[in-house]
This record gives sequence, structure tokens and C-alpha cells, in this order.
Amino acid sequence: MLWVTAGVAALGLLVALEIAARRYGQPGPMADQLKEAVFAPKPGPLYGGLVLMSVVLTWPQRIIAVAVAVGADAVLLLVRWAADVKVTDGHFFGNGALLVMSGYAVIAVTRRTGPERVLLLKGVGLGLLLVAGRKSGDAWLLITSKTRPMVLDQYVATADQALGNPSWLAGRLLQATGPIGITQVLDLVYAKLAVAAIVVALYQLRHVAVERRFPSHHLVRTFLVIGLLGPGIYMIFPVVGPVFAYGPGASGTGGVQWAAADLWPHTPLPITAPHLMPYDQITPRNCMPSLHTAWATAIFIHTRKGPRILRFAGAFWLVATLAATLGFGYHYGVDLVAGVVFVLTVEAALRALGRGWDRQGIQLAVYGTTVFAALLVAYRYLPLEMARHQEVSGSLVILAMASVVYGYVRTVRLWEPKPAATRQPEPQPEPV
Repeated sequence: MLWVTAGVAALGLLVALEIAARRYGQPGPMADQLKEAVFAPKPGPLYGGLVLMSVVLTWPQRIIAVAVAVGADAVLLLVRWAADVKVTDGHFFGNGALLVMSGYAVIAVTRRTGPERVLLLKGVGLGLLLVAGRKSGDAWLLITSKTRPMVLDQYVATADQALGNPSWLAGRLLQATGPIGITQVLDLVYAKLAVAAIVVALYQLRHVAVERRFPSHHLVRTFLVIGLLGPGIYMIFPVVGPVFAYGPGASGTGGVQWAAADLWPHTPLPITAPHLMPYDQITPRNCMPSLHTAWATAIFIHTRKGPRILRFAGAFWLVATLAATLGFGYHYGVDLVAGVVFVLTVEAALRALGRGWDRQGIQLAVYGTTVFAALLVAYRYLPLEMARHQEVSGSLVILAMASVVYGYVRTVRLWEPKPAATRQPEPQPEPV
């Protein structure tokens, strides 16, 4: 029933996004996906979706699925070459993965029954949801740029002074290390977040094909819920980021005409009363909360039970993502704080749902939601006070985040099964 409900909700969201995108003259996620069955696909995790779907298959079936996908891509590539079709904004491959996932959905309905049908449909749904999530995200970002002409960057930037303007500091540090190559590493980490998530998810789901069932909680669930809820908050709290609102824009020149001032990252931000400011209808309002921080934190959490190399990779990905979001000017420091509180609340709610909503889970989910809402209210209505009393307000912001972190760690430890004490055998009396 949970999977059916999730499927209906996802389909309803896709239809709504399709209608909304078409109102602004752009194809929606469903039309884009159908188009990519034949035409050159846009950059996205198509083969990543196929890999996730394959967790329900045996090794021979996985080899066949990949071979068919690669073969279909090769045929389509030859057709495009013969027809002299120019590929400009897409990839040369990926259609085959989408066709194979669709084919397995047909096989599940027509050739499988009972638990085997359910398991295969879950696998196909997992892969297609990853692909649809990327398309839905693109549609959401388009909608935020078109429907929210005014942004709250001045409020967030003023509130961010309570933390000492960390994006300004990180931006200067990153520019100072330009020749070393750190920028290229951080850019790769920032862009390949989905790849890291797929690796962690594969480790968590490695036994599905043998056990014929999914674990009660895994990373993909958290990623999908973050992607579902996060853009809705963008609509309530539209923010473009310091490199756009106070700098040249990501391209290096395009954002100057819309910026409140050209200050990032070298000029300290003055403490002045914030106002709503207009921005273009192209740049997404996708800063509050920082979903990159939320996703990287989720990867970190879900690698804690893995082998040492996975734990190290999860920690590295989190630190590098935080450095990239600040150093590239994509986010303010308070965005990151909100992102951490957001993901811990989502994680707590999902784990509590799997446990039947016990008291500890409900308390943690409610507390995290309250702290998250309080942070947004403070950023919007108390930014000037936060900037004028940096020591107090900055400490309170960090303390609020730390309290959610502590509550999450404490609650998860309470949920972990306690090892049963081994009972010592009673000494037997010696025979007379």
C-alpha cells in the first residue's frame, strides 16, 4: 500500500509539473522523458537508474540488461549518424537504459506474478524515480524562476553575518588556491553527487536479489523525499545565492545587472536594513535550504554502518560539498544550517515511519520541524537583529542545529537493537 501511495503521489506531481512547465512554454518532465526514448537524452542518471533497478535482478539478468541497453544505444547512435542528426545539448547514450527499464516494467506486468512481480516493479520504480526526480527537479527550478520575481537574498545575507559571512571567507580561500587544483576537485564533487549516492545505495541494496526484499530504510528513500519537499520550500523562501545577488553570477558576467551590489567575495557586506529585490526569470531560487548539503549529509549518515573506505568517502563527500557550496558562492552559511536540520528531520520521520511512529520518532520529527521553521522565521523577520548581535545570534543558530544533531544521534542509538546478554550455564553438582 505504501508503494502504491508513493506511486500515485509521484504520478500526480509529474502531471502537475507537466502542466505548470507548459504554461511557461517548456516541456515538462513527462514529455521530456518520453522524448528521450528515441532522441538524444539530456544529461541525467539514465544508466544510474538502470543500475539501481538491477538490484532486484540476478547476475545473468544484469549482464543481459546492460548488454541490451548498450546495444540499443549503439543502434540509435548509428541511426543518428546516418541521418546526420546533430547532438548539441544532449548525450550520445542513455536511451537504451530507459528502454530496458520500461521493458522490465512490461515483463513484470505480463510475465511475473505474486511477490516476484511486486519485487520487479519496485526495482523498476526505483530506477525510473531516480530519472524522473532529475526531470522534476529541472521543472521545479524553472517554476521558481518564473513565479518568484522577488528574492529574499538581502534578508538571508544580513542574517548570515551572525555566522561571520562564511561564503565570503570560503570564496576568498578558494580563489587563493586556484592553481593547486582544489577548485576542480570541488567542482567534480559538487556535480557528481548523484554518482556518490548511487554507490552508497548499491552497497545498502546489495542483498535484495538474494533476500527478495528491500531493507526497511535506505538512502534512495531519503534522497527522493528531500527532492520532493525541498523545492516546495524554495517557493516559500526564494533565494538565488551570494554569487548571483552580490557577485557576477555563475557565468562570470551575467548577474551583475541584477545584483544588489558587486561585493562577493572580497568586500564585506554592510549591515543595512534588507529589502525584497527583483531578479531575472532564469536563475533558480534554489538556496534555502541547501539541498546539496542535505543530500551530502544523508550520504554521510548512510555510510556510517559501511566499511572503512565507504565511511571515509562519505565524510569526504560531505566536507567537500560544504566547501563547494560556500566557496563557489552558491549558498550562504545559514542555508547550510537549514539544510542539516532539514535532512535530519526527514531522516527521523522516515525511520520513525518504518518503526510505526513510536514516541521518540514523533518527538524528534516534531522538534526538527519546529527548529527548521524557527530558523526560517528568524532569517526572514530578524536578520537585522541577528547581524547586530552576531555573538549571541550566531551561537543560537549553531546551538539550534547542534540540538537537532544530538537529538537524532541519541534517538537512533535508542532504536538500535541491544545485544542480548549471554547467560552463563549454572554449575552442575559433581556426582557422588
